[in-house]
Amino acid sequence: MNLLNSILYDTIYHSTPLILAVLGGLFAHKANVLNIGLEGMMLMGAFAATLFVYLTGSLWLGILISILLTLVLGLIFSFFGVTLKSNFIITGLGINIFVQAFSSFILKFMALSNINVSNIISVSALKIELPVIRDIPYLSSLLSGHTAITYLSLILIPVVSIIMFRTKFGVYVRVVGENEEAAKSVGISTVKIRYIAVLIGAVLCALAGANLATERMALFTNGMTSGRGFIAIAAIYCGRAMPVKSTVYALIFGLARSLAINLGLFAGPVSGLFEIVPYLMIVTVLFAVSAFEASHSRIRGFKNG
Repeated sequence: MNLLNSILYDTIYHSTPLILAVLGGLFAHKANVLNIGLEGMMLMGAFAATLFVYLTGSLWLGILISILLTLVLGLIFSFFGVTLKSNFIITGLGINIFVQAFSSFILKFMALSNINVSNIISVSALKIELPVIRDIPYLSSLLSGHTAITYLSLILIPVVSIIMFRTKFGVYVRVVGENEEAAKSVGISTVKIRYIAVLIGAVLCALAGANLATERMALFTNGMTSGRGFIAIAAIYCGRAMPVKSTVYALIFGLARSLAINLGLFAGPVSGLFEIVPYLMIVTVLFAVSAFEASHSRIRGFKNG
């Protein structure tokens, strides 16, 4: 029972940064912008939040500054990718490399191997126990005892769905992504919509990074995002940029990560092998989704023929 409770809790725990990156990234995806820079934006959120908590002693000020700095990254990406029409993949990889190098430089300049703020932030004090739910077996492990950003990520799933499919802005984003010329013909500023879409992703990636570094660990180490931004892109692709479906794929990765950690505790010397399970899972899911779509397209083409 304790093992199951741990797996349930850790599934949400490890899914939160991915859910936020997915929800942010799908706006750009719907606007036909491939934001490879999600990884770098998440790392900037983690680095800036921890650094400014370290410098100011305030968690919420650190998170606010991390959002502002990540928005700057979003503006840089948008300027090169949208305004100057540079290659999105090259621009995004440039963002990722820059953030990795920048955080490494600052750590060396400060003569630190990492940024530890555990003396400022009590991770256990940030966990919120939900009344009633905390007394329900299994459900309490799944939904209670998480942090504020975790609950925000869960609330954002239906909110993003409503914005995307029930608001004028959501319609504009989808029209820009599906037919740019049609959007221009009715007076929609495609550049403005794409900028906003990328900046929404930047904000949510900053929150994802802050959750990963400050709320969960009170510690920043360079490269701690470990490819989560790319996994978020994979989840968006698998879920066809639908908020709920894409979130499900993020949860699948979180579950795989949870299983790897919890089962690894019983594996002894070979526990390190379980670290590959989440990445093997996402590759398997990508292969299965791609194979299904290819076979579906062939069947549809055969019927139309």
